[in-house]
Amino acid sequence: MATQSEAALEENLINQLVGLGYKSVTIRDEKDLVANLKAQLEAHNTAQLGGIPLTAAEFAQVLNYLNKGGVFERAKLLRDRFQLTRTDGSSVYIEFINQEAWCQNQYQVTNQITNEGSYKNRYDVTILINGLPLVQIELKRRGLELKEAFNQTNRYQRHSYSAGYGLFQYVQLFVITNGVNTKYYANNRKQSFKQTFYWSDRDNRPIKQLEAFAGVFLEPCHLSKMITKYIVLPTTEILMVLRPYQYYAVEAITEQVKMTNKNGYIWHTTGSGKTLTSFKASQLLTALPQVHKVVFVVDRKDLDYQTQREFDQFAKGSVDTTDNTATLVAQFTDDTKIIVTTIQKLNTAISKGRHLTKMDALKDKRIVFIFDECHRSQFGETHKRIKGYFSNSQLFGFTGTPIFADNAVKNELGKRTTKELFEECLHKYVITDAIRDENVLRFSVEYVGRYRHKDDNRTELDINVEAIDTKELMESEDRLDKIVDYIIANHSRKTHSKEFSAMLCVSSVDMLTRYYEAFKRKKEAGQHSLRIATIFSYGTNEDDKDANGLIADPDITPAEGAAINQHSRDNLEEYIGDYNAMYGTKYSTKDSQSFYNYYKDIAKRLKEREKEGFDDKDRVDILLVVNMFLTGFDAKKLNTLYVDKNLRYHGLLQAFSRTNRILNEQKSQGNIVCFRNLKTATDEAITLFSNKEAIEEIIMQPFEDYVDKFDKAYERLIAIAPTLDSVDELPSEDEELEFVKAFRDLIRLKNILSCFNGFSFDSLSMDEQTFEDYKSKYLDLYDKVKPGAGKEKESILADVDFELELIQRDEINVAYILRLLASIVSARPEEREKKKQEVQKVLASEVQLRSKRELIEKFIAENLPHIDTAEAVPRSFDEFIAAEKSKALDQLSEEEKLDKPGLERLIGDYLFTERTPMNDDIVGILRERPKLLARKSIAERIKEKIVEFVETYIHDIPVGE
Repeated sequence: MATQSEAALEENLINQLVGLGYKSVTIRDEKDLVANLKAQLEAHNTAQLGGIPLTAAEFAQVLNYLNKGGVFERAKLLRDRFQLTRTDGSSVYIEFINQEAWCQNQYQVTNQITNEGSYKNRYDVTILINGLPLVQIELKRRGLELKEAFNQTNRYQRHSYSAGYGLFQYVQLFVITNGVNTKYYANNRKQSFKQTFYWSDRDNRPIKQLEAFAGVFLEPCHLSKMITKYIVLPTTEILMVLRPYQYYAVEAITEQVKMTNKNGYIWHTTGSGKTLTSFKASQLLTALPQVHKVVFVVDRKDLDYQTQREFDQFAKGSVDTTDNTATLVAQFTDDTKIIVTTIQKLNTAISKGRHLTKMDALKDKRIVFIFDECHRSQFGETHKRIKGYFSNSQLFGFTGTPIFADNAVKNELGKRTTKELFEECLHKYVITDAIRDENVLRFSVEYVGRYRHKDDNRTELDINVEAIDTKELMESEDRLDKIVDYIIANHSRKTHSKEFSAMLCVSSVDMLTRYYEAFKRKKEAGQHSLRIATIFSYGTNEDDKDANGLIADPDITPAEGAAINQHSRDNLEEYIGDYNAMYGTKYSTKDSQSFYNYYKDIAKRLKEREKEGFDDKDRVDILLVVNMFLTGFDAKKLNTLYVDKNLRYHGLLQAFSRTNRILNEQKSQGNIVCFRNLKTATDEAITLFSNKEAIEEIIMQPFEDYVDKFDKAYERLIAIAPTLDSVDELPSEDEELEFVKAFRDLIRLKNILSCFNGFSFDSLSMDEQTFEDYKSKYLDLYDKVKPGAGKEKESILADVDFELELIQRDEINVAYILRLLASIVSARPEEREKKKQEVQKVLASEVQLRSKRELIEKFIAENLPHIDTAEAVPRSFDEFIAAEKSKALDQLSEEEKLDKPGLERLIGDYLFTERTPMNDDIVGILRERPKLLARKSIAERIKEKIVEFVETYIHDIPVGE
């Protein structure tokens, strides 16, 4: 049976949508789109318009209003109403989408709309709501990766969505499908393919087939509900859409408040986006007339800060921080709708006499309390007091790791489970669900350190001791020193050449101090250059004395009246001094606010590594902790946890889960390196929070399994291209695509293998040189279709993601090449040709050098033969680059008829701001102003040339002395 074609897939989908209630309409281009929009807006606003159609002048006002800003601004315009002054002087409000009665909108479907911007594009299937294109569906034939459809939508966004009136910038959701797999995502150019989602039913069963997906997700009422209620417009100015489990959780909470007075809890695994879920629930609950306020309760000041910051991103000003209890009481009595506070301040507000006169008036109000990570100190008297005080309240808890009878810890009220406190579990999404949906990563867990008796030779950290697993062994100087050496030796491998950060969690402040001193001593001795930071509490509760692994609730500052361990405080003051020297800051433990700011600065350095423009010198490589940061802290660029601490149950899973946030292809798993035998504890935790069979789904496979997969992938590659020369002889783009996919499988597997301690090419059937040779051919194919490679043509390789981040190596740069060139000059004559060939191979195989390949080859051919000493190479290269850069600048100015001083200014601004020039700025330096319609395509072409110029002649070029 032949594979179903893309055209057949498209036709079947349109027929299905018509059956669901969409009206099929033929729209060929923007002219048709605009005419249809007028008719649909008139139909949707019949009551407001009194049945009188819009005149051409009136509709021009509407179009002018709609044609403003980018995707984010237009998403806000969509949800607003436009005050139109009619030709008779009357005023009416034009609605673009009905948000309250979301089913009462006009639904149409069309296909193959042509739109021309920088290039002409034709879109597959478009869903129109009230005439505006709000959902774009891109189809690929069965067997192709969804990522190709994702890349295609990104290309359309770059090239044609802003053309004309820019109506396609109103797209809210994308759907990509190959018939077998179907995903959706919000219109957000900055997200990666990792931020695309499968839809599922309430029990988390994925709905992947296009026909089934369309039947539930694209049903008109559901689709418009997703657009009007479940897309979030955060202050970061990007669109976000809820995933299915988030949707079901919010729906369940909202229904519970509407229909009952019962409590409930949401069990969504750590890392699944509980803050967004709770924010959306809070936002929708405040809109219910029966709800007086929503109070979001967290357990510690650090979470208070993080949660408030995230809430504030979702809706600026929706949350007021509560610096003290008096402020909290004021929020309860004013018109603040959403309050974020700590359970400690809430407890004070309802137990101290000076606050009760104001609070007592609220005792009978309908207040909804949402508890974040409800397994911590809510299990006590405070939780009971809150329930008793607010007689008309409802309580909802969010947790990634609920408390069951097996992992409950006894407190003043005995052992209390999550169910006992919050009653029914309203929705469940466990770690196995999240891993299957690719919403969190699996863990690669390695156990390092088999301690032997004198007659036992099995070891990795070979420590000759008689006593096994005793305090004396675990705290021995020999063991600690070997662990530090192990981390220094393997950290770069685990973190992809320090591209990611790590944490080391230890059993006590005393052990942390010894670890820190060991790292510091070895750094001063020149044994490593890692950026080490630490933070811990210096009060009486700083150690995990029971060593039961249940992570304590670490306070940022000691509780009032607590005894202070002066020795550990002095140590921390010294370590903060090291931090200040490293980063140019001025923190201390001398007042609580400065210490809190120190905490926030560490958090920022870890969290903001993922942001564009982050300066690598501001990174933290390893953060040493006892308890802090092991719960409630998210950083996507943290991928490794070193563990020298006993952990169990929810404490273990919470700590491990610091490493498994989704980011990109390079971050393929969370790395856990255990220096203690936590195998049984890990299995117990996974079994408790999912099931026994889930261990293989959550923990990565053994190293040998990935070796076997790599070898089989190599066999597939050789079947397509048996030799290097055969890659150049592939007869068509179809065969080239197969080669690209086959080699991409290899680099994905190598990315995983490289994080294992035992990895080397000696383990594989493919040697390293062969890998590098094929990689250069792979990059040759990328060069054919990369942005800026020439006039875009219909190429099946154009939307393939080459995943270049998997084959970059930071140590191979221009400075490295100059050292190789210096070695050529100093080599014996008979060795020089061989060394030149080695340089050629590096230039061909390294991604970050491809743009400079011709430049360096020209230097080798024209300048290198005339250099007498190795020391003269850098200076000669500087002079060569300066001359070539000047010629290239002159050529660019002449080719595009640009004002040269203006061009130099634009390039300088680009280097300073790291933002590409605006089209208007480029037009402003043209010596001859082009026609209006041609300006955009000309500006885009020049912008690509400016980026290419900077990449070739400036980026990563070492500056001479």
